[in-house]
Amino acid sequence: MFDPVPDHPYPDGHRVDEAPAPHALLAPVTGLLGTWHGRGRGGYPTLAEDFGYAQEVTFSHDGRPFLRYEARAWLIDADGAPLRPSARESGWWRLQPDGRVEALITQPTGIAEIAVGRASDNTVDLATHEVALTPTAKEVNGTRRRYVLTDDGTLTFVHDLAAVGRPLQHHLSASLRRKG
Repeated sequence: MFDPVPDHPYPDGHRVDEAPAPHALLAPVTGLLGTWHGRGRGGYPTLAEDFGYAQEVTFSHDGRPFLRYEARAWLIDADGAPLRPSARESGWWRLQPDGRVEALITQPTGIAEIAVGRASDNTVDLATHEVALTPTAKEVNGTRRRYVLTDDGTLTFVHDLAAVGRPLQHHLSASLRRKG
């Protein structure tokens, strides 16, 4: 059994404490690798008013054809100061040879989503394939998420939501910059 330790390399030659090269299937999304942060606006018909939020999104990999995804957000006041934690989710994006993406996304609020879509030309577009809810989770029927890496290095994020008896409609949008 192979049990790597920091002083010994993996069979491909990279050390345990070094990042491996991205798998070839990650080519359409390598521009997303890293940590992104910024601000956005959100709203939904079931909410009393629209809101501002700060967001941090991290995309990483371990050399296999999977993109690790983690996002967290905070509600912010008019001056941009954090008020309290808001959404949090994590998961994996599985890249396929034809540019298809299969994403597994979970939230601590009891929502697990399988989304499918495509990755090409600095754009990832995902839509719900299936949603699983814990017994006390809020009703969510579907989402659409779109990530676009622009020429100026901005990552834009738009999230549409179908929940609590409402049809799919705009919920969140943010503009993020690479951290560091």
